Amino acid sequence: MEDWLEHLVAIPYGLWIAWVGVQHFRDPAWFEPIVPGVLGSARFWVYASGVFEILLGLGVALPWFRKEAAFGITLMLLVLYWANLNMWVNDIPLNGKTYASHWHALRGVGQVALVCISLWLGGFETGQRLSEWVRSRG
Repeated sequence: MEDWLEHLVAIPYGLWIAWVGVQHFRDPAWFEPIVPGVLGSARFWVYASGVFEILLGLGVALPWFRKEAAFGITLMLLVLYWANLNMWVNDIPLNGKTYASHWHALRGVGQVALVCISLWLGGFETGQRLSEWVRSRG
């Protein structure tokens, strides 16, 4: 019962993450402003994160690599939040527009949701509890 739900979530989740990674190559300048300056070349980090997003997104969409890719996505999302936090704290405009704090907070909630999904797909503790709940309902 749970396998169909996992596939139903993992495939669009992984493909969406891979699509975001592709966008890092299609329009790297859009992502560059939020890369923390201390890291050096923003273009390098945009491309590097794009590679990881593509590989891990495809990996989680495929059942053979799902557990490992889900763990990688969890780590990646935690590391990449630094750029989002940088954008918030330093009020960095994106496409010439700055965002109010409530939008940044909402983005943070979204990031937590993405981490929870990857933990569930990876079968980690949080995911195990959710899986047990799903099984008890089915």
